[in-house]
This record gives sequence, C-alpha cells and structure tokens, in this order.
Amino acid sequence: MSTVTTPDGVEIFYKDWGPKEAQPIVFHHGWPLSSDDWDTQMLFFLAKGFRVIAHDRRGHGRSAQVSEGHDVDHYAADAAVVMQHLDLRNAVHIGHSTGGGEVARYVARYGQPQGRVAKAVLVSAVPPIMLRTAAYPKGLPIDVFDGLRAALAANRSQFFLDLPGGPFYGFNREGAQVVPGAIQNWWRQGMAGSAKAHYEGIKAFSETDFTDDLKAITVPTLVLHGDDDQIVPIDAAARESIKLLANGTLKVYPGYPHGMLTTHADVINPDLLAFVQG
Repeated sequence: MSTVTTPDGVEIFYKDWGPKEAQPIVFHHGWPLSSDDWDTQMLFFLAKGFRVIAHDRRGHGRSAQVSEGHDVDHYAADAAVVMQHLDLRNAVHIGHSTGGGEVARYVARYGQPQGRVAKAVLVSAVPPIMLRTAAYPKGLPIDVFDGLRAALAANRSQFFLDLPGGPFYGFNREGAQVVPGAIQNWWRQGMAGSAKAHYEGIKAFSETDFTDDLKAITVPTLVLHGDDDQIVPIDAAARESIKLLANGTLKVYPGYPHGMLTTHADVINPDLLAFVQG
C-alpha cells in the first residue's frame, strides 16, 4: 500500500493513479468513509487523462487508527503532507461533505500559500459551519449532533446501515430507487475505520467554523449542493458559503440528496469536468 507518515507519526494511506505529468485532481472524502467513496469520479477523470489522488483521513479506511488528532486542523495538515510528498502542483481539490471542510482549510492554510492549487470544489460540503450559532442561525441545533454520537456509541454497525439506507442518499423519499450496493459500500467503508475517530469527527465536522478559510480562498471555487440534502441543509451551507468566497460559483441541483456524487454521478461528473477544463 502507498502510505506517508505525518510529523506526529500517523500513517496516511493514499491512491495515486494515472500519468504523473498530467494535471492532478485530488479528492477528499466525507465522514465516516474513505477514499473508496470516490471510485466513480476517479475512474471517470482517469479515463479523461488526469492524474487522480485520494487519501484516507486519519482514523478512516486504511490509515492508522490513532487516538488523537481527529479535528480539522489535523485533517488539513495530513492532506498537506500527502500533497508535499507527491509534490503536486496546479491541482484541483474536490471535497465532499466533511471533505469539503478539509478542502477549505487545506487550500486556505497550505495549498494557496505553497502555490499548489489551481481550483477547488465543495460538494454538499459542511462550510461555513453546520452548528447553529449567533452568526449562522440557520444551522442545526447541538441536539442533532448529540443524537448522532449516541447512535454511533450504541450500535455503530446498525447506525452505518440506517444512515445510507435513509437520508444520506435520499432513499427515505417516496418513490426513491434504493440501491442496496450503495448502502453496503457505505457500511463497508465506515466499519473499516475507527469508532473513536468517527465519534470525535462529529464534533469536527459540525462545530468547526470555516468562515475565515472561505474568505481567504482566491482560486476559482465551485460550490455544488442538492436542495434536498437532508444531512447538510443547503440554506445553512452552500448558500452561506457562496457569500464568503471571492471567486465562487454556486450550482444547485433540484431534488438531489447529500450523496448525489453516487446517486447522480452521470450528471455531477460532467459538471466537474467542465469546471476543471473551464
């Protein structure tokens, strides 16, 4: 397996496919998944001649199940270690959900200052902040996240079936075409990771304020969100993020769920390609 070790001794797994001289597309996965969640996009861009890279966040997938560092500062720093190890330049960074927050912090803190980033994409992403605050009253109450923690601690395996089987992919909507393989793959990825990383990751994705990161990003940034996202509601997320980005474009998909990269890859992938090539 391809891995790199961070300064604090954490082994991070990554995939690096395609010609080394091609423009790199870097994918940042959501909670509690792994780089495998990007298989469809990675194969799509690989076929278009790009170099595609994705890593497993610490405590997730095949990366080390360490006790500490399950916060966005460490997530972004770990990503920076991978990018420096591969010496990626002119890269497009695409993040889904929690991965969108990771992209925002990585680009603002490391990618832009190091001159490594060409563009960024936030898909169904958590910024600016999921938790309801005085500055962001459209956010979700802390009770929602306490409920996620309680469900995970009580029976993580069942919770990791219920979430993709319901709101994540919109399979709880009337008339939805349920895809058992998508649910099983979500469960498989989730259960490969650490319960502690997942438990503490809930605080990371819900309580981190990305306002300053978004304000600092100057590269072209595409914000994609479904207006039926039951996990990261669009009004508290994409519609607020776009106000803070200096060079942002918002595209809204009517009726699409949080996991639209899986359920509607046939639509999302060409849109991503158009932005990368634009």
